[in-house]
Amino acid sequence: MPESTPTPKRFVDRIAAMQDYDLYRDLAWEGGFEDYLDIVRKRPQVTRNAFQRVYDMIISYGTEEYIDNKKKLVRYNFFKDELEGGKDAIFGLDIPLMRLVHVLRAASEGYGPEKRVILLHGPVGSSKSTIARLLKKGLEHYSRTPDGALYTFKWVNLKGTGLEGRDDVTGEFPCPMHEEPLRLIPEEWRDKVIAELGLSNEHFKVKCKGDLDPACRFIFKNLLDRYTGNWAMVIDQHIRIKRMLISEKDRIGIGTFQPKDEKNQDSTELTGDINYRKIAEYGSDSDPRAFNFDGEFNIANRGVVEFVEVLKLDVAFLYDLLGASQEHRIKPKKFAQTDIDEVILGHTNEAEYKKLLDNEFMEALRDRTIKIDIPYITRISEEIKIYEKDFAGAKIKGKHIAPHTLEVAAMFAVMSRLEPPKGQLSTLQKLKLYDGKVLPGYTQDTVKELRKTAKREGLDGISARYVQDKISNALVDDAGEGTINPFMVLNELEKGLSHHSLITNEEMRDRYRKLIGEVKGEYTEIVKNEVQRAISADEEAINKLAANYIDNIKAFTLKESG
Repeated sequence: MPESTPTPKRFVDRIAAMQDYDLYRDLAWEGGFEDYLDIVRKRPQVTRNAFQRVYDMIISYGTEEYIDNKKKLVRYNFFKDELEGGKDAIFGLDIPLMRLVHVLRAASEGYGPEKRVILLHGPVGSSKSTIARLLKKGLEHYSRTPDGALYTFKWVNLKGTGLEGRDDVTGEFPCPMHEEPLRLIPEEWRDKVIAELGLSNEHFKVKCKGDLDPACRFIFKNLLDRYTGNWAMVIDQHIRIKRMLISEKDRIGIGTFQPKDEKNQDSTELTGDINYRKIAEYGSDSDPRAFNFDGEFNIANRGVVEFVEVLKLDVAFLYDLLGASQEHRIKPKKFAQTDIDEVILGHTNEAEYKKLLDNEFMEALRDRTIKIDIPYITRISEEIKIYEKDFAGAKIKGKHIAPHTLEVAAMFAVMSRLEPPKGQLSTLQKLKLYDGKVLPGYTQDTVKELRKTAKREGLDGISARYVQDKISNALVDDAGEGTINPFMVLNELEKGLSHHSLITNEEMRDRYRKLIGEVKGEYTEIVKNEVQRAISADEEAINKLAANYIDNIKAFTLKESG
């Protein structure tokens, strides 16, 4: 009998083999309240508040220390975005990022910044949105690691209690705001419970503040009545703890609010709204189970809420924002003040911030805001990295970028952001000093003084986004025949100045044109020096050049034709 040919594996089986079942089981963990207390005893960090979690997440990636102009700086590896191969990596902004991390650290230790809105402020295209995106993306990943694990709960076995909905077939009710399970312990007992059960250790002290959301309070109160006040029976019979995975797409632990047209804005987008379909199930619009706790503040509980262009908010939203930051509470329609635990992060451009300063009605918001300036990069070596990230692989797509092309583009961008220096120093020389080059007559102290006197440096000028657009234009221009060079990019940059929406006057346009002229001159010098070095490194070329020179001298002295 011939040997049978083995059946090849199905594609579905091959795909399924890629799944990590151990990881899935870990992330889908469920258990009782007693099991959760065991977890807290072993790893009390699972009870961290939102600020502690975000700070620990950043620190978990490690740091690098270096000296810049006699000043010790720290680079946080988290902002290299190694998770996605540097897709959202931040370059050249170590000092602003240090300020941000210092604020998060102070907030994590309860020193006051946890009661403020963290406001990233800077010109358009300065990486404000990228920083917010990194924090949200990082938190999603961190919640899936053992170090970043956190937990929430759901109500179970509600069938027959009168608390289930009319159409409910599961008898379960997930906590709508993904609360910390320790909030199930009445607040007046918590400190004693934490101390007597040894939930804290020498590395981390467990603190659990705040009350349950209205829906969980309602169910808890009714179950306590049903069991004549027996808290243990309520917990044993009706509570199931589960691992919480932060996810922006699933609207768990991350909220994003973007201002819209005033006619379409509604403050319920922040704090939730009544679910009119469920009123028929529960009989009243004041029953919290008939309320959707799905506003951005609600769903961001335990994580981060981002306000895009926060200062464009309508005044109606302002009151919710003030209460959320200062009191860590929000006011859903028809319900009592509700506790929240989240980092409130906003970002805005300078034009909107100036309006805030001029508006006396916004004084309360200014008082509750920690502003962190996110300027443009002022070091050319860091600016080049942005363009290399996007265009270094252009040759793979059938295009070739000539040497120094990205360098001259970065040179123009950075020079546009520098304040014109006083005295004999040129903008080009200032650019070189800022990048660590040594120039005769200037020291590190000179650079420190230059930076100190230039208060607005990096808050004006040309954005990297504009330069990237012009490099792209040069790449798709058929005249380039597959290659782009510095002059092509500089010409694109100059042509675009006539249509740049943020250049508001001819004086500014003329200044940028002059800077392009300076960059062209510097590029010419770079090429000359490289040619000279190339020739001097070739002995045969030197001999030939020297012989030719001597022949010309002879011809000149003898008055012969050369």
